[in-house]
Amino acid sequence: MTQDSSPTAAADQLFDLFVIGGGVNGCGIARDAVGRGYSVHLAEMNDLASGTSSKATKLIHGGLRYLEYYEFRLVREALTEREIVWGIAPHLVRPLRFVLPYFKGLRPAWMLRLGLFLYDYIGGRKKLPPTRTLNLRTDVTGKPLKPIFDKGFEYSDCWVNDARFVAMNARDAADRGATIRTRCKVVSARSEDGIWHITLRDQRTGQENVVRARMMVNAAGPWVDHVLADVVAHKEPNHVRLVQGSHIIVRKMYDHDRCYIFQNPDGRIIFAIPYEDDFTLIGTTDQDYKDDPAKIAITPEETAYLCKAASEYFAKEITPNDVVWTYSGVRPLYDDHASAAQAATRDYVIKEERINGAPLANIFGGKITTYRRLSESILEHVEKTLGAKGKSWTGTVPLPGGDLPGGDIEQFIKDLRARKPFVSAELARRFARAYGTRVWRFLDKAQNYQDLGQDFGGGLTSAEIDYLVREEWAVTAEDILWRRSKLGLHLPSTVAADIGNYLAAQEALQTR
Repeated sequence: MTQDSSPTAAADQLFDLFVIGGGVNGCGIARDAVGRGYSVHLAEMNDLASGTSSKATKLIHGGLRYLEYYEFRLVREALTEREIVWGIAPHLVRPLRFVLPYFKGLRPAWMLRLGLFLYDYIGGRKKLPPTRTLNLRTDVTGKPLKPIFDKGFEYSDCWVNDARFVAMNARDAADRGATIRTRCKVVSARSEDGIWHITLRDQRTGQENVVRARMMVNAAGPWVDHVLADVVAHKEPNHVRLVQGSHIIVRKMYDHDRCYIFQNPDGRIIFAIPYEDDFTLIGTTDQDYKDDPAKIAITPEETAYLCKAASEYFAKEITPNDVVWTYSGVRPLYDDHASAAQAATRDYVIKEERINGAPLANIFGGKITTYRRLSESILEHVEKTLGAKGKSWTGTVPLPGGDLPGGDIEQFIKDLRARKPFVSAELARRFARAYGTRVWRFLDKAQNYQDLGQDFGGGLTSAEIDYLVREEWAVTAEDILWRRSKLGLHLPSTVAADIGNYLAAQEALQTR
């Protein structure tokens, strides 16, 4: 149990804001609000980023294809946010170059050029390099592709370590005074005299307690309608359209560092992105989803679709047997009644209402790229309801670990190795890109590698695990292997049991 998970401190406090959901939107709102001076309580029923926020394509991007659906406001806002988010989290966000091969018979070349021209100039791009035309017969990016592709376009977007990005928003919120509780389910919320009385259940112990708040934000993602119907008992029509997006991971398809965006004859696009050094990430799909979001899983049809779509471009055929891992997420899109899932708006919609006098803001849709702007929009509602406090601030203050000197991740890696020469180059890079300057919170006192304790593989030691439990709300081996890191891809499956045993032993020591 982390230092922020105890309900005792919140027992008698009247919070300004109660946030349901520990995804990127919920944690971003908590960070923004507490930084302006509001008191904040956030509850997440599972682990941070255990839902949609860790199941997307992990891009900070404008959304090139959204231009086709005339989502100009969304694209402009997202393009503007790319460099802002990169600036506040240079350890977790990095620029990428995407190659779009020209496929004769699909979107014409003039349309692609026009779209990329708009992409370059409507978002205030300053640091990211512009679009350029490629000769795929001579450029290194053409080598993994079929020889029929001779022309392409290369443009900029960014990559994000999504689950860690969420955790650092939560960490910053907690450091500024917010109460952050994970494995804590909101079971009911009722209004009395304009104040919310929210009953919470600890998912591990079954213990319940009540928290009071002046305003509530429903940032439950795919469960947003469930909160309205079952927690608040407010029978509103459904506003959320659940869309399944699945990804496959295969062994590394090529050696260069650029990504691909592939057009498909059905109008959809997929990405192929270098992933965790040794792999290639391919996705995503778009199809409506009607079941419980907790049961989401890739279907055989989706796997076949992604393999076939990528194989249309890559010289080496990809089959389901090549897939080493998959993940699926449910996008909680606002239901704009679009005919096809891929055409549904990715923009966010905020609906505020009062339940017996108590204010409630519900969030539908949104994407990780624009989470900060969504948070600012929510704070406008908070200010109108509770009164203004501090000003907008999140676009200039680094997330925890992001205060790298000059924002230079490569120099930080060199400095880390110089200060701790027993850390290998590979491990120094992982540490820097995962933790930034927070790496010193578990590495600072170590004089040699053995000082970090038991090695579970991949450089994951008991010192790192202890830090993740103590300061990043990690509870299980899954939290550590698949969200705080992606070491689950690199280590034997037996490591999960070893970590589970270690966590149980440490918890037993604490409860003696």
